[in-house]
Amino acid sequence: MPRVVCDIPELLDRAPCGFVSFGDDASITLVNTTLLDRLGYGRDELLGKHVEMLFTRAAQIFYQTHLFPLVKLHGRVDELFLLAQTKGGEELGYLCSAVRYERDGLPAIDCVLFEVRERRRFEDALLAAKRVAEQANAQLEAQALELEMQQQLLQEQTAELERANRAKGEFMATMSHELRTPLNAIGGYAQLLEGGVYGPVNPEQVQAIGRIMRGQRRLLGLINAVLNLARVESGRIEFTLVDLPLGEIVGELAVMIEPQMAAKGLVYRVELPEDMPIVRADREKLVQVLLNLLSNAIKFTESGGGITLRVVVDPSRADTARIEVADTGRGIPVDRVEAVFEPFVQVRSAQSRGGEGTGLGLAISRKLARGMGGDLTATSELGKGSTFIVTLPRIDAA
Repeated sequence: MPRVVCDIPELLDRAPCGFVSFGDDASITLVNTTLLDRLGYGRDELLGKHVEMLFTRAAQIFYQTHLFPLVKLHGRVDELFLLAQTKGGEELGYLCSAVRYERDGLPAIDCVLFEVRERRRFEDALLAAKRVAEQANAQLEAQALELEMQQQLLQEQTAELERANRAKGEFMATMSHELRTPLNAIGGYAQLLEGGVYGPVNPEQVQAIGRIMRGQRRLLGLINAVLNLARVESGRIEFTLVDLPLGEIVGELAVMIEPQMAAKGLVYRVELPEDMPIVRADREKLVQVLLNLLSNAIKFTESGGGITLRVVVDPSRADTARIEVADTGRGIPVDRVEAVFEPFVQVRSAQSRGGEGTGLGLAISRKLARGMGGDLTATSELGKGSTFIVTLPRIDAA
């Protein structure tokens, strides 16, 4: 039966979307002006022609393998993307929805075509974004692999450094023991000489023996400090942590340092809170730390100055307690405050070259404080003095 070419209703002819109708033989029977104008054809050029002439080659294949079989099988398709081709060869993207039914006793397929003006641009942008994302992912994977290798190398270096530190600590401890033996012998023989065991000594010889003994004591003090540092750094120091009332420690310290304060003409003050805290600490090591801080303060505070030991409980840090040793000495330059906790760096060395000291006391004290779960820090201002702060865990906090 011949295909009947129908007139298209005026309302559909001017619809804001394309419309085309064709039969199972793909011959076009209806096409609206909207689609004609967009594709650049006259109506007579398309009526009776194969619908595939509207599409690009790829869209023709898609029509044959997908669109027509699907609409014939299911009776309709919705929003399939097709590339149409204008008479001049320009490609246009359309979303196609089609319905198949009988009209005048013959099967008819009515297609509505909505132009997707931005689709190609969006697809290109998506493809470009996808490529960028793939490149970024590849770079991230490469960076992650490199980071993993660096982390592994760092772990190996850290382990090697720890082994080196242990070896250094063991060497220092061994050497310290080896040096202490002859130094103790030197001190012993000097005392025998001074006591006239080997015969009488004249005043000049007594003076020389005194210098030998002072040098021996200084070297022995240095070696003991090095040995203590080596023990701390090698992890050979054991901590016995107990609940320790700070009031007991403060009273114990006063007995130990008041003679030195009086000898140098310093004023010693103690400032305590009404509710004295209990801390978790090693009693012996806490006393060692505080004695070192007080001895430093005495050493670097001029006669007539003052030293204050205060216990502070900060309401905003109720889980800790602070013990502060403040002096009115010359102070430390701001850029040198942290450096004084490094081994062999002496407090205010630039201003007190004549003072004795190994430069190990503060380094050891900080390590001991941290070994007890606390810390040792400092603040200072040139010309106004320094404050060294021991922070410890408080166990009686509410």
